[in-house]
Amino acid sequence: MNLLALAAGVVAAAAGGELFVRGAVGLAAWARVPAGIIGATVAAFATSSPELSVGVQSAMSGTPAIALGDALGSNVINIACVLGIVLVTGPLVVARRDLRRELGFAVAAPLLTLVTLVDGVLASVEAATLLGVFAGWLALVVNAARKARQSSVDELGTRTRWAALVSAVAGLALLVLAGRLIVVAAKGIGADLGLDPFIVGATFVALGTSTPELATVIISRRRGHVEVGVGTLLGSNVFNNLWIVGVAALIHPIRADVSEVLLAVVACLLALALVTPARTAPMGKVRGVLLLLVAAAYLLGTVLIGV
Repeated sequence: MNLLALAAGVVAAAAGGELFVRGAVGLAAWARVPAGIIGATVAAFATSSPELSVGVQSAMSGTPAIALGDALGSNVINIACVLGIVLVTGPLVVARRDLRRELGFAVAAPLLTLVTLVDGVLASVEAATLLGVFAGWLALVVNAARKARQSSVDELGTRTRWAALVSAVAGLALLVLAGRLIVVAAKGIGADLGLDPFIVGATFVALGTSTPELATVIISRRRGHVEVGVGTLLGSNVFNNLWIVGVAALIHPIRADVSEVLLAVVACLLALALVTPARTAPMGKVRGVLLLLVAAAYLLGTVLIGV
């Protein structure tokens, strides 16, 4: 039953992420926001909704370590696994200047999370710090959106405002359902295998909740908006580390072994180094293979730590 619930949660996350991304991006395009900024904010928020749902529900159920493991694990899976799969199937060309701000925050966010957990506990004061930094990043992005606002924008989503709204609401409902199913399944699987909540969140839950990011990157490349897909992955990392972990810790203090957190942070930083765009050459299959190796090493290392 746990595996069935996990599978249902993954399906709901994929369907909900697709609907929410289309609807949210359609609404953002109606508001005339540039595509790259859409990816780093609206689409990133949409695809991070499963992690947020998992974070809130796990914290309320007294197991916030699942939220931390899911957030940090999703960072690695988003970049190393999702982008690795996409690069193996074909190259991506992204200008470094389009991702400079998001890359900087994507690197700083996991480091800040690690610092707040040096003593093994992430409580309300540390949570407020994470949320404050997140608010600062969001203010910078909103200001950039206001400066770059233009009269016409291509979008991933539907062009009809009301259809976009219905799509976004339906997608959000599916994402909330997915979060509930994944939390219940992950706790059951963890108990059956004797794994601690952080390990469960960093592996099973992270793989499940990263499904919407994979759909977003594939769709964005197919629609000719590569910068939206990559921006979504980087923005999702900022959301995961700062917003989701911060919210979960406000609900319930998070306790975690620093060694478990350190592995996720190092893997995330290594993956980010591999996806930093070159000035001239596109990102290709070699980087994709290296990213998949990082993802495999991370998952194996995390499981071994928990055994």
